[in-house]
Amino acid sequence: MLTPVTRAILSVWDKTGIVELARGLAQSGVELISTGGTHQALTATGLKVTAVSDLTGFPEILGGRVKSLHPVIHGAILSRRSPEDQQQLSAHLISPIDLVVVNLYPFADAAARGATLAEAIEQIDIGGPTLLRSAAKNHAWVGAVVDPDDYPQVLAELAQGGLSEEFRQRLALKVFRHTARYDAAISAYLARSSGEGDFPRELFLSFSKVCDLRYGENPHQRAALYRESAGGGLSGAQQLWGKELSYNNLGDAEAALNLVAEFSLPAAVAVKHASPCGVAVAPDLATAYQRAHDADPVSIFGGVVALNQAVDPATAQALGEIFLEVVVAPDYHPEALELLRRKKNLRLLQVPLPAPTPYYDLRRLRGGLLVQDADLAQLGELQVVTRRAPSEAELRDLRFAWPVVRQVRSNAIVLAKESCTVGIGGGQPNRVDAARIAIERAGERARGAVLASDAFFPFPDTVQVAAQAGVTALIQPGGSVRDQESIAAADAHGLAMVFTGLRCFRH
Repeated sequence: MLTPVTRAILSVWDKTGIVELARGLAQSGVELISTGGTHQALTATGLKVTAVSDLTGFPEILGGRVKSLHPVIHGAILSRRSPEDQQQLSAHLISPIDLVVVNLYPFADAAARGATLAEAIEQIDIGGPTLLRSAAKNHAWVGAVVDPDDYPQVLAELAQGGLSEEFRQRLALKVFRHTARYDAAISAYLARSSGEGDFPRELFLSFSKVCDLRYGENPHQRAALYRESAGGGLSGAQQLWGKELSYNNLGDAEAALNLVAEFSLPAAVAVKHASPCGVAVAPDLATAYQRAHDADPVSIFGGVVALNQAVDPATAQALGEIFLEVVVAPDYHPEALELLRRKKNLRLLQVPLPAPTPYYDLRRLRGGLLVQDADLAQLGELQVVTRRAPSEAELRDLRFAWPVVRQVRSNAIVLAKESCTVGIGGGQPNRVDAARIAIERAGERARGAVLASDAFFPFPDTVQVAAQAGVTALIQPGGSVRDQESIAAADAHGLAMVFTGLRCFRH
C-alpha cells in the first residue's frame, strides 16, 4: 500500500541534503512545515515553509526548548486514517502530517569533546525524539526519516505515488534504533558524570554498524564490525590498503595493538591466532621489527604486526619480505606506503595508539553477558623473594616480559632476553607444559633468558624446568600456598625471582 504525502514537517540539526529534499517535496506539491534554524535555512532559499509557531498559534519558548510539543503537531502525526480519528482532527481544525524528517541534537559529540554537565544537558533533544517516535509508531500512515541517506529514496518513492509500506516500516525500525542509541549515550554519560562506580543494575550498550566482514572465525559464519558511541580503537581505524578485513584479522590486530601500546621505546608486536609470537623493543623501529620477526620466524608468517611509531621506509622494506595479513600503525611515511602497497594482499590500518582509559571488557554467554573492568593495572614495586636479586639487565627484561605475558592466553609463560621474546607458551591446562613449550621454542636462546608467568606457581616444577634450560630470573604474581617451595627451588639453582602481587590471567 502506497501512502501519499501532502504535508511534511522538517526539523534537523544536521542539514546535509535538507534543502534538496525540501525542494523535491515542494515540487511534488507537499506542504512544508518547519522549526527554528531549519525554517530559516529553507526560507532563505526561497521555499515556502510554514513555521510551527504559525501552525500552533503558540511561539517557541524557553530559548527554543519548547517548539513542536503541541497537540496540533502530534495529533496530526499520530492520527490514524480512520473515520473516528479524522473526525476528531476536523473538530480541532487539524490536518494530518504524512512525513516527519528529523535528526537530533549531537549529544554524543558534545560528550566526546568533554562538554560540561550543563553543556551536555542542553544537547539532550526532547522535541526531536518525540516527533520521530510519534511518526514511527504511526508508520502505517506516516514516514519517519532520521537518516539523510534515505532522502533520495523518499523522493523516488513519492515520484511513484507515495511511500511504500515496506519503506515506512524500515524507516520506523531505523528511528527506534536511533532513539534507543541516543538514550543509551545519555545514560552512559550521566552514569560517568555522577561517579557511579558499581556495575549498573541495567546495562545499555550502544553500537552502530561499521561494515560487514568477509566472514567470522570460519567461512560458514557471518560477521560484522560495530563501533561504540564513543568510537576509538580499531572500530575507527582507517584502512589505507588491502582487501576487506575478516573477523580474525581484527581480533589479532586488537591483541597486537593493545600490547604494542604498552611500550614507550620503538616496539613491534607480531600476533598469530590472538597470541603474541614475537615482541621486541629497540632504538629504532626497523630493528624492533626485525628482532620480533626473528623471535619466531615460523609463527609470524601470515600474522598481524603492530608498531607503535610511524612506519618508515626501512621498516616497510623489512615488512614486505614475508607474507603478513595486517600491519597496524599510528602513521606511515609516504615512501613506506608506496613500498607496502606493492603487496596486494596486505591490509594496512592506521589507528592512534589506545590510551589507558577504563572500559568494560565483555564476553557473550548464551542468554547473558559477562562484564568486567578491562585489565589496565600497571606493574608496581616488585618484591624480591630470593637470596639473589635480579641484575639491572635481568630487571629490564623482567619488566619487558610482564606486559607480554599479560596478552598471552593462560596458562601463560614468556621467555625474554635483551628486550625481545625468545619463547612463548600459553593456552595450556597446566603451567609446566606452557613453560616447556616456551623453552622448546627458545632453544639455546633460553640460556640467560628471564621467564614471566601470568599466575603463581602451584608447584616448584616450573622453576626447576626453567633452571634446567638456563633461565636466570623469574617474575610471577606470587600468592600460592606453596610459594616457599618455588622460592627454595629458585635459591637452590641460584635464580632471582620477584613477585608482582598482580595476577593477569587471560582465559
